[in-house]
Amino acid sequence: MKATINLFCLPFAGGNKYSYQKYIEKAPSFLNIIPLEYPGRGARMKESLISDADVLVNDLYEQIKKNTDQSEYAIYGHSMGGLIGYLLTRKLIENNHKQPVHLFITGTTGPSSASRSAKNRHLLPKDEFIQELKNLDGIPDEILQNEDLLSYIEPILRADFKTCETYQYSDYPPLNIPLTVITGTDEEMEMADIHLWQKETECTVDFKQIPGKHFFIFKYPRVIVDIISKKLSVHTKAYQL
Repeated sequence: MKATINLFCLPFAGGNKYSYQKYIEKAPSFLNIIPLEYPGRGARMKESLISDADVLVNDLYEQIKKNTDQSEYAIYGHSMGGLIGYLLTRKLIENNHKQPVHLFITGTTGPSSASRSAKNRHLLPKDEFIQELKNLDGIPDEILQNEDLLSYIEPILRADFKTCETYQYSDYPPLNIPLTVITGTDEEMEMADIHLWQKETECTVDFKQIPGKHFFIFKYPRVIVDIISKKLSVHTKAYQL
């Protein structure tokens, strides 16, 4: 029997556990992708939204804590999910759980970056808020032009943006976990802010770029899954004949 490894996936702002369906479809057999769900959307849409990073991390911790000590696992998050995945990793380690073998981050700056709270998008008037969504190039026009769909997703996005934009960085000692950080070539972020991820781990961070804007992950799921799989294959016997 081939060894398997769990990959817990954290959604981006406005996303849900179904956002990683293409990743599941393209994953090799040894990689068990487990998308997590935030309150207030998807399968948890009847629950109240959370707009505080610590509260959200506590919610996710309760979801996965029993599954982290039984087998090897890694954590992946895009954008907001990258920040939350990093904080969840720290929460698990602080509570004496087995640490993830790898942390994968896409589409966001290091947690200590001052740019994270610069825009305060969650406070923008509706017209400006919608323009910000268009700039991110990740919300289909049929949603942005449909008042019913927009009225559903707008509170979710505002809560998620608030979670990121009100997060207060704490200067913890660096982790001893390998990090892979992938960003789009056309994202609106400075390389210096991206490289702040290096201060969060003693390991040398593998920084990569893929063509595209913030939601390049939709265009290159195969590429991203391949990067993740190659990094994690060393922790399995999947590539042994």
